[in-house]
Amino acid sequence: MAERFGARLGRRANGQKVGWVMGKDKAERPDWDTYFMNIARVVATRGNCARRKVAALLVKDQQIISTGYNGTPRGVKNCCEGGCPRCRSEAPSGTDLQDCICSHAEENAITQAAYHGIAVRGGTLYCTLSPCLICAKMIINSGIVEVVFENAYEFSRQTKTLLMEAGVYCRQLRRR
Repeated sequence: MAERFGARLGRRANGQKVGWVMGKDKAERPDWDTYFMNIARVVATRGNCARRKVAALLVKDQQIISTGYNGTPRGVKNCCEGGCPRCRSEAPSGTDLQDCICSHAEENAITQAAYHGIAVRGGTLYCTLSPCLICAKMIINSGIVEVVFENAYEFSRQTKTLLMEAGVYCRQLRRR
């Protein structure tokens, strides 16, 4: 039996040893970053914005504590059903943002946790897109310590500098 299975060992961020046994024919387990980003991609499919599907996943101690996707606020007609005047228009990307009523995925993940009384301080935020300046301020003020994003979307120098100055570790995860 030992010849048929190979043991894999690793270490968590806190130095704790972890191990598992896998069959030769079974696929490798994804690392934590890949695992959480894969889940974020699925969460993005729930987004109701007519223009873009984005998701954020809040994780603390390797446990998912909240998810969020972009779309209209709770109780408001969904964007994909005509709820957002900007998304109904033909405004080019990045324009007429003052008319958009949709909430960003990061905002929704943070406020969803607050709605249910869940502390996010010390957590990591996994996002399918890099955060905007407004979301960066919410990330900082909520006590999130790390942001892992997949794709950069207008990730301005000001946003990067603000996160760095506040001590929020920010990194891009490249798809494998």
